[in-house]
Amino acid sequence: MSHSLNPISDYDHLSDRLRDSLTCEPNKPDFRDLDLGSPVSPLRTRNQTGGGPAASSSSSSSGSVSGRNVTNPVAKRSDSGPNNHSGELSGSSESSPTAAESLRSIGTPRNFKSGHTRSDSGSSHPLIYSGQSQTSVTSPSNVLPTGNICPSGRVLKTSMPSTNRSSRSDVLGSGSGNYGHGSIMRGLGGVKTGGVESVSNVSSRAGCGGGSGGGDSLKRAKQSGDPEELKRAGNEQYKKGHFAEALSLYDRAIAVSPANAAYRSNRAAALTGLGRLGEAVSECEEAVRLDPNYVRAHQRLASLFRRLGHVENARKHLCFPGVQPDPSELLRLQAVERHISKCRDARRLKDWRSVLKEADAAIAGGADSSPQLFMSKVEALLKLHQIEDAESSLLSIPKLHPSINTCLQMKFFGMISEAYSHFIHAQIEMALGRFENAVTAAEKAAQIDPRNVEVAMLLSNVRLVARARTRGNDLFKSERYTEACSAYGEGLKLDHSNSVLYCNRAACWFKLGMWERSIEDCNQALLIQPTYTKALLRRAASNSKLERWEDAIRDYEALRRELPDDNEVAESLFHAQVALKKSRGEEVHNLKFGGEVEVVSSIDQFRAAISFPGVTVVHFKVDSDIQCKQISPFVDILCRRYPSINFLKVNLEDSPAIADTENVRIVPTFKIYKSGNRVKEIISPTHDMLEYSVRYYSFL
Repeated sequence: MSHSLNPISDYDHLSDRLRDSLTCEPNKPDFRDLDLGSPVSPLRTRNQTGGGPAASSSSSSSGSVSGRNVTNPVAKRSDSGPNNHSGELSGSSESSPTAAESLRSIGTPRNFKSGHTRSDSGSSHPLIYSGQSQTSVTSPSNVLPTGNICPSGRVLKTSMPSTNRSSRSDVLGSGSGNYGHGSIMRGLGGVKTGGVESVSNVSSRAGCGGGSGGGDSLKRAKQSGDPEELKRAGNEQYKKGHFAEALSLYDRAIAVSPANAAYRSNRAAALTGLGRLGEAVSECEEAVRLDPNYVRAHQRLASLFRRLGHVENARKHLCFPGVQPDPSELLRLQAVERHISKCRDARRLKDWRSVLKEADAAIAGGADSSPQLFMSKVEALLKLHQIEDAESSLLSIPKLHPSINTCLQMKFFGMISEAYSHFIHAQIEMALGRFENAVTAAEKAAQIDPRNVEVAMLLSNVRLVARARTRGNDLFKSERYTEACSAYGEGLKLDHSNSVLYCNRAACWFKLGMWERSIEDCNQALLIQPTYTKALLRRAASNSKLERWEDAIRDYEALRRELPDDNEVAESLFHAQVALKKSRGEEVHNLKFGGEVEVVSSIDQFRAAISFPGVTVVHFKVDSDIQCKQISPFVDILCRRYPSINFLKVNLEDSPAIADTENVRIVPTFKIYKSGNRVKEIISPTHDMLEYSVRYYSFL
């Protein structure tokens, strides 16, 4: 059976069949008013029922039949807004792999411009329409419609003349080819989103018209300097999680085309992936400035502001006019807003435990990068007198780029965010006794937010307290202790939770011989800062003056745990222990402090040494043994580190009788005695194990 070889007559025949099959309605806009939004047609093919093959064809850029006004049921794109951008990173608005909202060229505005010419309505070659019409059109087997069909990865060119039809070279993925306006890709296994093949799927393999793998695509993009190629290569790198490489490619695309909103939005996604949220906010704001109706940029801004804890700005961009907000994102924002509101109320009531609870809930609920919420936790810990935890928490506060003014100038708890940060730093410095640093931080907060009442009050107090501390120190150095007490007291009236001022005043009371009052001030300082070593020392010394030996020993033992190498603390503890024994009537004439490791060679000498009051550590050794040689220097160190303990060493080669009496068979062996009774035996210990045991028994 022969077929016509005349493509024009076949095409005319197909056009007649199309006119008969389509229902034309009057008063519909023609192709000049239609906006398909993308040079790559989003129209889908339909499988034809019956015995014939499936009809597949491609529309040209107009999407309407020549000479007719026909309704164009274009397949819905994934981002239905008027500002759909090609190559934009979609999915999660925070950081997501490339998805095809559409394949419209980012460099091309929504209306067609140069390089995207349409066929004239008077063309002798009617355009083939394929999509969601009620009637499918089957073309003769030997006629190819306008637009390229690639059933096996190759470009098939028609022999039909292209007198009134313009074509362009569209770049899809890693290859380029003459696709026309609306190529339908078949037989390539591409995943389609909203009727358009994903950029990442097209660009990750060789498409129609040749191409190569991702590495070649990246190299070609860098060499070409084409912003579209750079953008697509950036999308590929982003999808792989290579955010720094993606950022570099987006930067190069922006350098070529700085007014492109989608490039800015993609750059924001890469910055988000790198954790640079403040800079990502600036990029999204620039994208919105370039294209105020850019839905994706608004969504990304909403997510970023929510993560930064700025709920008002997040809501403004999430509930963008004319766009339905994402329900899940809206719920997350509402949860964060609720917890921040409760945190604000708790702070106003000075309910600091609730502040901690609600700040943690807001961070877990989605505001995971809000410096102000982390700062509110630091403030709560400080008010709860957990100063060390507050200071260490400063290290975990998210950092924003110093040039990001948008985020830092927003209000938090009624205070400009950056000012709130300095406000908390000033309080931390005050609590730790660094008064000059506190004044500097408070002054910075006042410069940023000069009208805030809280900041103004803090600055005034910090200056007055610092002045009182300086005056008190000067008076103490001049040995005018009573006046120094008054000066420190003036500072405490302004800052009644300052442990440093309490401790300084305790030193004045000690010098005046008023040890009870010294202990009272030390107690106040230790309530605020439990590990404050100066307060422990002054309280122990005051207890010693009052001959409260058990209380003094308790403080000195706590200090020994904090300062194991402090010889003065060790000696003070030893003398307090001796004094306690004397007060109880125990024999203390053989007790000694410090000294070297004593060598014992006879049984009588050994028995007398271990019978001394207190703790004795005996090192059983053999000089030729390697392990004994290795641990002996460490025993000398422990002797100096724990001077209240008696250290002995027994060479078993010189004293076999002691080895037999103590049943020592392995060296090195250590035995610990307390008042003549053995309490511990350790065989071949490590350094850490030996010191742990020595330290433990030194406090008994």
